[in-house]
Order: sequence, then structure tokens, then C-alpha cells
Amino acid sequence: MIPIIVVVGRPSVGKSTLFNRLVGAPLAIVDPQPGVTRDRHYGDAFLHGKKVTLVDTGGLDPESEDSLAQGIFTHILAAIEEADAVLCVLEAGSTVTEADSRVIRILRKVGKPVVYAVNKVDGPSQAQESCEMYGLGLPSLLFISALHGRGIGELEAALTSVLPSETEPEPVPEDTEGLLRKVAIFGRPNAGKSSLCNQLTGTERSLVNNAPGTTRDPVNVRCNYRGREFQMVDTAGIRRRSHIDRKSVEAASVIRAIRAMEKSDVAIVLCDASEGVTEQDARLLGLCVDRGRAVVLGLNKWDLVERAQRKAVLSACSTTLHFAPWVPVVPVSALTSYGLDELVQTTLRAADQFHRRIPTAELNRFMEQVIAKHAPPTQSGRAPRVYYITQVSSSPPHFVGMSNAPDYITVAYTRYVSNQIRKSFGFEGSPLIVKFRDRDKKQK
Repeated sequence: MIPIIVVVGRPSVGKSTLFNRLVGAPLAIVDPQPGVTRDRHYGDAFLHGKKVTLVDTGGLDPESEDSLAQGIFTHILAAIEEADAVLCVLEAGSTVTEADSRVIRILRKVGKPVVYAVNKVDGPSQAQESCEMYGLGLPSLLFISALHGRGIGELEAALTSVLPSETEPEPVPEDTEGLLRKVAIFGRPNAGKSSLCNQLTGTERSLVNNAPGTTRDPVNVRCNYRGREFQMVDTAGIRRRSHIDRKSVEAASVIRAIRAMEKSDVAIVLCDASEGVTEQDARLLGLCVDRGRAVVLGLNKWDLVERAQRKAVLSACSTTLHFAPWVPVVPVSALTSYGLDELVQTTLRAADQFHRRIPTAELNRFMEQVIAKHAPPTQSGRAPRVYYITQVSSSPPHFVGMSNAPDYITVAYTRYVSNQIRKSFGFEGSPLIVKFRDRDKKQK
């Protein structure tokens, strides 16, 4: 299998900057303030021609009594356990701290090869000042600058030298990767997205904490839930735009969350059922629709809703989401696993409908029945005719009807045709695009 290298160190030593440098892409959020990275972040890299998987982790602070820091520490230990080698990052220009000593003591007990690198070394003078770190009893040190690329070649050589000499080639599936459905978990902060991700994967893959905004980088994981395999992305919570500082870490997290949603087949918009579907939930669902993604609405924390109130919550949900009545609503509880089977089945069914194509002959038989039942109304003395209809693309499904007067076909009739397509062919959870074009203009 591909060897795994985990990047560890105390907060604010430049682990994410080094991770991005080795991967060759800005996958992890980088910010001067400490504690930005929290979840494990995976990325593939080629070190001296050898493919490896790098794991970026949060700042290691085992002595902290903060629940969030303890959760990060647990995730780091899990990453070290699955790794083949460890890259420990220290910081130049600072005296050796007790936190550095604790980190090194922990790494000496893990039984994995460790490479020690001193980051932020931009010149010989800084390298000389950092030699005091040899007092920690380290066998060797590499002096690098992740920001400017200094010493990265030597670091790659050192990492590949400690990896297992013989590794089995990575199995290549036969056209199965392209069939994997991509699912993004989308929603407001503290809606339970990370808890849902952990329940579906069966592991503590995402860091869970009561404090809103715990997740920052999108967490990608391949999920196999009771025989159904798909790619899942846990994203950061999104607050209202007026509450977000455009220059903050939260703003970068929101942008990455939206990009992850745009690359998915279907988005699970997760909301807190105990609070009801809010305007921000409706905005986020509308954002998914505008981006042309299939959508499923998950009412999480259903176990906190009184039985007598559940019918009213579902009714209010339909009223708030009147602009997208085709979006399926699934009550779930990430804590008790209630409704997870239905949520997965509904989500993957929406993903399948998102990629579905209808043959042109079947569409035209359908259109003949629609016109016989309700022809396009006359507008300004002009009677539009629809000659035929075809599906020009999928993801999302896009239908085009040829007419002699497309400008005279009303929005209401276009919506009527869209509703009839759903009634006849389904497309549950998937947005539809229906347009009419001038057939005569195309022929000319």
C-alpha cells in the first residue's frame, strides 16, 4: 500500500505550510494564528519519485485541559498509529520549550521512524541559533523553510529513506472510481455534520466538539455504509455572510466548504431539527440548487424533538422550502443512528437521478401527452408550438424543447413542463433545467 507520513508538532510551527509545500497544492488553511488546523487532512505527494500519503494534523498539546485540544491530541495519536513514518516539525528562532520536550518524549514511545525538521530557517544564522535543539537528544536535525522551499529536497530524501523498502503496489480498481458518488455534508455550524460523518464511517474521522465552528478544512473520507460505497466530505459550518469577517480563517473555511459542495454530486444540507429550518438553512439549500447540485435535507437531532411537535416541524419545513418542493426531507439522529439507512438510500438515489438520462424517443412520447393535455397558451396573438424535446446533458439533467416561438412560452408553462417531467420520470432530489429554443433559427 502507499506509505503514510504524518506531520506533527506543537501549534504554530508551520505544519500546514509544509504540508501544502510537499503536496504541491494549497489543501490546508494557513494562518498566522495558532490552532487553525484541527482535523486530520490527507493529501498525496511524490517525494523523490515515490508516492506517499501525507497527513496534516493539529497542534500537539497533550497537557492542555481544553476539550478541543484533547480531541485534537486523540486524533494525532490515531494518525500516528496508522502511519509508517512521522515528520516532527520544530520552530527556529525560539528557545526550546517544555511543549517541544513533551512532543519528543511522546514520539520516542510510538515505535515509528521519526524525521525531525526545524522550520522557518531562512538563513545560516538562524540555522546556527537553532543548534541548541540538539540538546533535546535528537540524532539529527534538518533545517528547512516551508515558506521559501529551503532544504525541502534534503527533507524529501530523509523521509523516503525511513519508509519501508518494499511496498505493495496500490490496487487499481477497474472503472469503479468514476462510479463513486460524491456526497458533501453542508449546513450551519453545530448542526451535527461531523457527528453524522463519524456515524456513517464508523470511525472518529472528524473532530467533534460542542463549540460551533470546530471543523475548518473539508474532511474527505471514503465511506462504505452497509455495502453502499461513496466519497463523503465533511465541510465547515456556514453562518450568515454579515457575521463573517472576510479576512478571517472562517472566511477561508466557508470558501472551501462551498467549493467542496460544488464538486459533489449531492449535498446533504443538515439542519438542527430542534431549532427548525431557519432562513440560513433555506439560503444554503438555495445555494446548492443555484450551483446545480442534487440536494437532500437532513433534519438532525430528531431525538430532541417532542413526538407531539414532529408533524409541525415537518409542515414548517415544507413551508420554508416552498421554492424547492422536490427536495426530500429525512429526519435523522447522528447520536442514536436513527434514520441513517433512509438518509443514505435517499442520498444515493438522488445522486443516481442527478446523472440520469432519458432517451429522446421516450421524452417525445411524454411531450405529446403533455401538449395534448395542456398546450402552450397563446401570448400576444402568437400560438407557440413545441416540435420535440431532448435531454442535452445530465449532472444536472438539462432538457431543451424546440419551438417556433420560444420567447412566447411563459415561465409558468416551463415550470409546468418541469413538474410533469418529475411526475413521469422522478428525478427526486435533483434540480432540472428546462429551456425552449427556436428550431427555425437553428436550421437557418
